[in-house]
Amino acid sequence: MATLRTGALGLIASAVLIACGSDDPAPAPQAAGGDSGNPGVGGIAGVSGSSGSSGSGGTVSIGIDGGGVGGGSAGSGAQGPYVLPEGFTKTDLGGYKLGDPFNADAPPPIQGNACGTTIAGVVRDFKGANEVGGHPDFEAFDGKGPTVGMVPVDLLANSKPGYTGICEATQLGPCKYQQQTTSAANFSQWYNYAPDVNKPYVLYLSLEPNVDVFTFQSDFFFPLDNAGWGNFGKAQDKKEHNFNFTTEIHTQFKYNGGEKFTFIGDDDVWVFINKRLAVDLGGLHPPETGSILLDESAATLGITPGNTYALDLFHAERHTNASHFRVDTNLQFTNCGTFVPDIPR
Repeated sequence: MATLRTGALGLIASAVLIACGSDDPAPAPQAAGGDSGNPGVGGIAGVSGSSGSSGSGGTVSIGIDGGGVGGGSAGSGAQGPYVLPEGFTKTDLGGYKLGDPFNADAPPPIQGNACGTTIAGVVRDFKGANEVGGHPDFEAFDGKGPTVGMVPVDLLANSKPGYTGICEATQLGPCKYQQQTTSAANFSQWYNYAPDVNKPYVLYLSLEPNVDVFTFQSDFFFPLDNAGWGNFGKAQDKKEHNFNFTTEIHTQFKYNGGEKFTFIGDDDVWVFINKRLAVDLGGLHPPETGSILLDESAATLGITPGNTYALDLFHAERHTNASHFRVDTNLQFTNCGTFVPDIPR
């Protein structure tokens, strides 16, 4: 693209303890008090932390059922610092870790029964159209704003996005920025394993407390550097990174009322809530913001407070020369990510 690419996707989740391998929230443990001279543990969201007799501030605690992050009185009662999980790469807020490749096999199950503030997804590496064997939808087109309507409003039965084909050729329909894709078959490869076309890996994102919410933000988002098909470009051009990849996340959340989800970034992002399109920022474009207030869209999305619903996010990083990823939300997630089977190719 002619403009500097900043694929920003920020993830803020208020009061999140993500239970792995289950659709039900993990029970919030009772916070413990500190002994003399030791810190008390901060209160779980919605659960008061007990006091330490003379300790310093409590550690950060995240709960499923509360409406915010609680801090025990624990001596001074100050909340302790966020600690990035071991092996993660620190980003502007939170961090990420590239997991194992899995190709045509199902990704490995997430172990344990609680993931803290970590959520898992899949990242798939592609070659650009300017490389031998490259994908024709990557490093190929341009745009200066979102192209809406590239995917249908309803998620497919297999929890993958459909394809409308409105931007397969220049000057068609609502495609103000001309061609954005090439074919339904090529688009399907964005979020499904295709031998010799993409290389999928498990990706873990760690959310960081940010005032009264949690955030993942990376203004230098290259989780596949030195992996997959390898880096591309020249260091002196500030392009020696592994560009051209997609991100896919499937999780669930409990709708309490008052939630909001915001995406900020460039290139394609589609967010589905209860299998209905909630954020549509398709196509190649400079940083754009997509935000939804769930209460205002509850009828359209078919959601009712007190129930649990799916959230499915699809992102594509399709052009040099920068990559930003940020999601902001106070959604109360109830699992740490689900891996959806790919359509065999």
